[in-house]
Amino acid sequence: QTQLVESGGGLVQAGGSLRLSCEASGRTFSNYVMGWFRQAPGKEREFVAAISRSTGNTYYAESVKGRFTISRDNAKNTVYLQMNSLKPEDTAVYYCAASSSVLIISALTRGSQYNYWGQGTQVTVSS
Repeated sequence: QTQLVESGGGLVQAGGSLRLSCEASGRTFSNYVMGWFRQAPGKEREFVAAISRSTGNTYYAESVKGRFTISRDNAKNTVYLQMNSLKPEDTAVYYCAASSSVLIISALTRGSQYNYWGQGTQVTVSS
């Protein structure tokens, strides 16, 4: 069983930056594609970014492309989401997730494709 624990959320002004971290338990972290999703109040959960197992390939939602960067450190069992130029519309609970799917990462944008989820961390961007 893989457990995911997010950290790094908080309150930031528009234009600011935050770095989210997600640490996974277990020894099979490198076997999973890792993704970040978010859910704003009253809205459906949406895909943010994904990163491949070991090649470092990444894929982003259009709404965050150029502002957010996903990365991972397999030696530390950790995936990161660097968020720059934050906007009030980025306010949401952010979740990391792990997928064992063999699909290419650009196809892994639905929550149902991920096997494990963290508990979420709140990001609030004030205007």
